[in-house]
Amino acid sequence: MLKANKKTIIITSLVILMPAAAGLMLWDRLPDPMATHFGMSGEADGFSSKAFGVFGLPLILLGVHLLCIVATCYDPRRQNISPKLFSLVLWVTPLISAIASAMVYAANLGYKTNSQLYAGLIIGFVFVIVGNYLPKTRQNYTIGIKLPWTLANEENWNKTHRLAGALWVAAGAIILAAALSGHLRFDLMFALIIAATIIPSGYSFMLHARKGL
Repeated sequence: MLKANKKTIIITSLVILMPAAAGLMLWDRLPDPMATHFGMSGEADGFSSKAFGVFGLPLILLGVHLLCIVATCYDPRRQNISPKLFSLVLWVTPLISAIASAMVYAANLGYKTNSQLYAGLIIGFVFVIVGNYLPKTRQNYTIGIKLPWTLANEENWNKTHRLAGALWVAAGAIILAAALSGHLRFDLMFALIIAATIIPSGYSFMLHARKGL
């Protein structure tokens, strides 16, 4: 899996690091410290040194990216992870890096930014895309709802992930719509994320407890 996707892994890693190159070009225009965290109101509530804002954030995301790749490639059931699903693993972090870095740089250059919109776009888009893949995901230890009974029983896994896929797509669509309309609230987004995770897990346990799946 690593050898077959070597070129894509290099490309996605470079995409994650591109904000650092952009930061170098904007270095003299960026403040020190930089705002690197924003509340749902859009106000900056966390600051870091310019060096960390330009280099640290992309490097952290690169580390997360490579960790996800290694975990997926060495999954004991990696043969169940389709090429399309692995492509999703490869491109999610670069997408997050591009959108998050654009927001951070824009805010620090004095442009008015909407953190609710950016957060909603990132989370909503990821939920819709992942939700579309969940029903097609076969048993593995890296991607999906990995509970003892889903991993032990293929029918439980399949039924759980069909429900999870529908809920994730619905939650992502609501988050995207709320963000684009300017009505996204943190409590709404948090409730949707929790529901899309807890409900399939509870359903999975019910299948296991009642039907022995």
